[in-house]
Amino acid sequence: MAVPPPPASKQLPSQENLLLNYVHRLEKQKAGRRVLHIHLSQLRPFNRRETHLRTAAGNFEPLVKSMVGQLFTLKNGDLFFVFKAEAQPQIETIVQQIRFLFSEDPLVVEEESGQRAFASWYDAETQFDDILEVVRSFADAEQKRATEGSKTRLDARAALKARQEMGEPLTPEVLSRIEQALQRADLSNLVRRQFVCKIDSKMTPEQEFSELFISIKDLRETLLPGVNLLSNRWLFQHLTETLDRRMLSMLSKTDRITISGEISFNINVKTLLAPEFLTFDDNIAAARRGNMIIELQKEDIFADLGTFLFAREFVQHKGYRVLLDGLNFQTMDIIDRGRLGADLVKLIWHSEMADGGDAAQSRVRAMVQRTGPERVVLCRCDNRESIDFGRAVGIQRFQGRFVENLIAEDGRRRDLLRLKRRIERSTSQEPPSE
Repeated sequence: MAVPPPPASKQLPSQENLLLNYVHRLEKQKAGRRVLHIHLSQLRPFNRRETHLRTAAGNFEPLVKSMVGQLFTLKNGDLFFVFKAEAQPQIETIVQQIRFLFSEDPLVVEEESGQRAFASWYDAETQFDDILEVVRSFADAEQKRATEGSKTRLDARAALKARQEMGEPLTPEVLSRIEQALQRADLSNLVRRQFVCKIDSKMTPEQEFSELFISIKDLRETLLPGVNLLSNRWLFQHLTETLDRRMLSMLSKTDRITISGEISFNINVKTLLAPEFLTFDDNIAAARRGNMIIELQKEDIFADLGTFLFAREFVQHKGYRVLLDGLNFQTMDIIDRGRLGADLVKLIWHSEMADGGDAAQSRVRAMVQRTGPERVVLCRCDNRESIDFGRAVGIQRFQGRFVENLIAEDGRRRDLLRLKRRIERSTSQEPPSE
């Protein structure tokens, strides 16, 4: 009776959409099925607290585990329970228990006088159209809320971006003020993790390593909403060097941020030769260096190629790997990973790579083969198209929001599979009915 996971190319659906999908599939097996709708959304606000709603839903858990029915908890608090008809007496007892929880609420009082219903009952075989109409109304309302909410968030982000672009320029005085604030600020809550994964033909991700970085966007929105950090490239570069030192400090203190598995982090070439990096290197175990990948931006590398080559050789000798970040399909053609001595490169996905047709695909495939397919990471993969293109040209590793969604959905599938196995084990251990 468990609801199957959504397709990998879509975001996880809402309970309303899961319910609608479930009811559509119910049409083929209506016989012996009934539906209960408990109108908890009509309770007074103080009775709709999360703890109250969770308690009400918890009454159905034994029946869900025993595969008698499937529960859906909607955004407004309403409960839908689709169940086998023979369980009707048990369900009626549960409804009475939930009704007792809210016995003093006007909804229960008015139900007794026939003014409103605390619960509605449907027979799927004879009232399927009524069920479908009710469920579809909830799904449509949720879709409308999601669309409006997304538009509101987009408008807010656009307004903030416009304010930042028109905001206070980054000057030496502003930078000094920022750096003073950074000395006092706890930046651990601004550290983000994004995984680099191998992805097979079934869109199943296999985690290779994760990148840790301080989100400039969140830093700006949290500490500096009125400052345009990108208005001065060189002052921003100085700011990133300050953030480098804070990241190294946090990486040295594993109690501040969780470090597990192989990780990468972005840093400036200049920082690699600074005392802070030497202190960081002294404070970590030699075995950990082999699990760390240092990401360097191409602009930083070519600003002083000689310094980069010295720093690259220094850190690789220590056991770190070096990743050349920020390549696109134009610059990758003229940058030789082997001659620069980098272990890995990151290629930024852009739809132009696919829009260019066979010629562009052949060009990228040739670059990937020359660089080494196992050494290329396609990043900023925000849609299925980027993964399909990357796999077509031989790329094995991917990073981006779409990859993060795949990881979340894969985790959800695994959780559902574990739940299913627990249910199967528990039902197989039940004594046979007499």
